[in-house]
Amino acid sequence: MADEKKRVLVIDDEPDTQTYFSSLLEDHGYAVTVAKDGAEGLTMVNQQVPDLITLDISMPETSGVRFYRDLKESPQWKGIPVIIITGISEDFRSFISSRKQVPPPEGYLAKPVDPQELVALVNRLTG
Repeated sequence: MADEKKRVLVIDDEPDTQTYFSSLLEDHGYAVTVAKDGAEGLTMVNQQVPDLITLDISMPETSGVRFYRDLKESPQWKGIPVIIITGISEDFRSFISSRKQVPPPEGYLAKPVDPQELVALVNRLTG
């Protein structure tokens, strides 16, 4: 099946953001699943490995940073591209990109997210 849809896992605790990203990506031909936090995200990755993950950083329960570290330290999942999406400033980008234990994220977008920018980045990273 050459035309099987690429799978994107959206991890965000805001229902509005979940709906917005899901609709936007589905409109562009992606199969989207949603998790409300990092713990649920890890469960979903276990069930079906996505082609890409969009990850909100500031969430209750398992934070995005914790999820990202767990993912990138896992031999089976470290190759999944991650787009970190956050309302946190440029300082956070410097911080996450300077961690020695884990590689910097493949993509980084600030909230509010530009829809064209998100779709272009997902296309590039799943292409």
